Amino acid sequence: MRTAVVLLTRDLRVHDNPALAAACANADRVLPLFVLDPKLGALSPNRSRFLHQALADLRSSLRERGGDLVVRHGDPVAETIKLAGETGATMLGMAADVSAYARRRERRLREECDRQRIALRLFPSVTVVDPGSLRPGGGGNSYRVFTPYFRTWSSAKWRDEVATPRKITLPDVAAGPLPALPDGESPYAAEGGETEGKRRLTAWLRRLDAYEDMHDDMPGDGTSRLSPYLRFGCLSPLAVAEAARARDAGAFVRQLCWRDFYYQVAADFPRISTAAYRRNADDDWRADPDALQHWQDGLTGVPVVDAGMRQLRAEGWMHNRARLITAAFLTKHLGVDWRLGVQWFFRWLLDGDVPNNSGNWQWVAGTGNDSRPYRRFNPIRQAGRFDPEGVYVRRYIPELEAIDGPAVHQPWRLPSEVRRRLDYPGPLESHRDEAVWLRP
Repeated sequence: MRTAVVLLTRDLRVHDNPALAAACANADRVLPLFVLDPKLGALSPNRSRFLHQALADLRSSLRERGGDLVVRHGDPVAETIKLAGETGATMLGMAADVSAYARRRERRLREECDRQRIALRLFPSVTVVDPGSLRPGGGGNSYRVFTPYFRTWSSAKWRDEVATPRKITLPDVAAGPLPALPDGESPYAAEGGETEGKRRLTAWLRRLDAYEDMHDDMPGDGTSRLSPYLRFGCLSPLAVAEAARARDAGAFVRQLCWRDFYYQVAADFPRISTAAYRRNADDDWRADPDALQHWQDGLTGVPVVDAGMRQLRAEGWMHNRARLITAAFLTKHLGVDWRLGVQWFFRWLLDGDVPNNSGNWQWVAGTGNDSRPYRRFNPIRQAGRFDPEGVYVRRYIPELEAIDGPAVHQPWRLPSEVRRRLDYPGPLESHRDEAVWLRP
């Protein structure tokens, strides 16, 4: 009997899972495997909780089809090869990925599979279009600018969605218990799993027509909030893109293309989290621990910035416009190294992944793929445009609920007793010279 192992990584779903579907079509017995790597488990309490919820949901879906999710702890390569040997597996499938960690895992796994004469096959699964399939006409491995990439991406042929397997036959192996659900840090974080992701997608598709007009409306919350489900593969990026394209939702499809864009950048530039993409762009950052701490705590004294940072802690998520504002404030106005922002977002974000978190931080900081690297975001003007009545700010800073209307955005107008109640350190005490830009 032919046996295949499917090493699940960031494709925690049964629908449109190419590796799982191929295994079910070509093998008599299929072993869906997830290995909890202790090296990654402590990186983010929020993502750990979301991951464990997703694993529990995936196990339930596999059991409904006669299979199970086999869970192991340890080194993913060693545990995978061990199980393949115990079950006599001759085939191994997994989703291709682009991070430095994923590529090291793939390289080691391929070496071990060659030794054990196991056929390893990688499948496109974490993006709409495979990161290595689109190359710029002038040479190079990746597009450096989004617009030409978007044109090529839009005209590319997408792969076909694959159906959910109807039946999965598991070899004789102990599935292993799921670990206890860990505590997250954000009390209002979304629940993980394909079931919840599909529910949210269905609800989102009913509101999709308003996306182009509403996606920057901070209090209206007109974004999909599907990014954590895409990050863990609880939803197929291709399936989401196809559903949006079928509804002629070009603005939302464009955002999914931005996600793919950073994956192809990261595939070509694996140091995207630690090194500037643009040469000679990383030589003028200030060491200011106090400014960094105020920013992290949502105590800068700039309400829209502080509201975004508090949403991050409360929900493990932040509105995209707030991400731009808070990142620009840290890098362009406080002059603090973008890598410190990357690390802080990684700690809290449910959707924090290497290509998009790091790529977007570099774009804002002017070290990455932005064609206008010296642009600046004035947070007061941004707040006035995208939160004109201060609803978003008051939602996350209830201490300001008595300040009516747009006046809540003007830090110099906040009464002194409000500043004391917020424990604001003052108008950027450690860098008053940087506060000039606050006044319109």
